[in-house]
Amino acid sequence: MSRSSFVFTPMALRSLELDEDMLERYKYKRQLASRHLNSYMLKKETKDRALLGSSTALLPAVCQDVVVHNALYTGNLEAMQHLFPRGSTANLIIEPQGGDMRWVATGQGLWSLTYEQELTTPLHITAGRGFKDCLRLLLQRGASVELAPGGTTALHESCENCQSECTKLLLMHGANANAVSEDGLMPLHFCTSPESLECAKYLLQYGASVSGRTQNEDDTPLHVAASNGLPDHTELYLRYGAVVDKQNDEGFTPLNTACSQPQEVQDLQRYFKVCQMLLGAGADVHTMDQDKRTPLHMACKNANPDIVDLLLAHGASVNNMDYGGEAPLHNILKVVCYKVSHHPERIVRALLNHGSIRVWPGALPKVLKHCSESPRTIEVLLNAYSYLKVTDTWVESVSTELFKHKEFFESIFSLALTPRSLQHLARCRLRNFLGGRVHKVVPKLDLPTFIKNYLLLEYRGYIH
Repeated sequence: MSRSSFVFTPMALRSLELDEDMLERYKYKRQLASRHLNSYMLKKETKDRALLGSSTALLPAVCQDVVVHNALYTGNLEAMQHLFPRGSTANLIIEPQGGDMRWVATGQGLWSLTYEQELTTPLHITAGRGFKDCLRLLLQRGASVELAPGGTTALHESCENCQSECTKLLLMHGANANAVSEDGLMPLHFCTSPESLECAKYLLQYGASVSGRTQNEDDTPLHVAASNGLPDHTELYLRYGAVVDKQNDEGFTPLNTACSQPQEVQDLQRYFKVCQMLLGAGADVHTMDQDKRTPLHMACKNANPDIVDLLLAHGASVNNMDYGGEAPLHNILKVVCYKVSHHPERIVRALLNHGSIRVWPGALPKVLKHCSESPRTIEVLLNAYSYLKVTDTWVESVSTELFKHKEFFESIFSLALTPRSLQHLARCRLRNFLGGRVHKVVPKLDLPTFIKNYLLLEYRGYIH
C-alpha cells in the first residue's frame, strides 16, 4: 500500500454512504420545490396577464437566505429594517429548508414517497405569528397581499392563527376578504376557535360573504361556527344575515351540524348555546340529513341533555326513524356506557315523558348489560314497563364488578319473585292514558310535587 493511500474502515464507508444519500435527497428536495415554484409562477403569470393584459409585472423572487428566514420567523423588526430597506422588494417566495415525507399519487395507480414542500412568503410568516410591526414594514415595502404559493393567502394564515390585528392590517392594505384557498375555503371558514372572533368581525366589515360556501362540503361560515360550538360567531353571522337553514352536501343545516359533533363534558354548554341561537332564529328541528337523521337523533347520539330538552321544547318528534330503523331512544342507549358523565338518564327520561317508543322487552337484558354503568338510566327505562319478566339472563348480564350498585340491582332481580307495586301500576296506567302528553299535563295537575315527580319518572335508586 502506498503512503498516499489509506484504508477505509466500515464506519467511514457507512458515513460516506449516508452523506451521499443525504446529498441525493437534498437534490431531489430542491428539484421538487423548484417544480412547485415553477407551477405556481406559471399560474400567477397567466392570472396577471388576464388581469393586466401584459406580463411586464415583476415576479416574486425565491429567497433561500437563512438570515432573512431567521428574521422573519423570530419577528426581529430591527433586522428586517436592515434586510428590507426602502426601495427593496418584499415580494419573496420562501423555500423551506425542511419537510416531511409523504406518499403522493403519481397516476396510473402508482404512489411515490416524496418530500412535502409548502412554499410560503414573508407576509404569511409574519401574519400567522402575529408580528404586526414586521407585517406593516413588509406591506410598506410593497409586499403583495394576494400571493398564495402554498395555496392560501396571508389573510387565510392570520385568520387560522387568530391574529386579529394582522387580519385588520392585511384588509386595510387591500387583501380580498373572499379569497378562495386551494382547498376551496374563504378566510371566514378558517375562523374555527373562540379566539378568532375578532378576525371574523374584521372580515365581515371588509365585505366577506356570510353565505360563502366551501367547494368540497358546501359549508357556510354558520356551518363552521356550529361545527366548532362557537356561540359568539353564530350570533355574529346571524346578525349579518346568515341563512339559518342552508343545507350542505350531506343535507346538514347548521343545527344538524351542531347536534352531530362529538362533545366532551366541557363543550356541552357551548353547543347548547349555539343550538339555542339557531332555534331562536327559526331553525327547523325536523330537517333530516341524507340518512334521515334529525337533530334529535344526533343530540341523543352525542348525549347532550340540554340540547335534547331544547329540541323537544321546539316540537322535535321522538319517534322518527332513520334509515337504519332507529329512533332517538336507540341512539342514546347505545352510547350510555361511554357517556355516563353526560347524564344520559336525563335524555332517556325526557324521551319517555314525550311519548317515545320503548325497547322490546326481550332486548332488556342486553340493554341492562350495556347500560349497567348508569343505574339511573336503567331505572328510568324499566319504570316505563308495568310488567318485567326477570330471569337468570338478567342476573348474568350484570358484571360482578358493578356490584357497587348492589342494592339497586338486587331490587331489580327481586322482581323475579314478586310483581310490580300497586303504586307503580297506577303510575303506568296514568302514563299510558296520557301518552305523549305526560310532560305537558302532569305539571298542571293539582297534586303534591313528589307525586308529580314520581309520575315523571324521578330517580329513587331502586325498582319496586
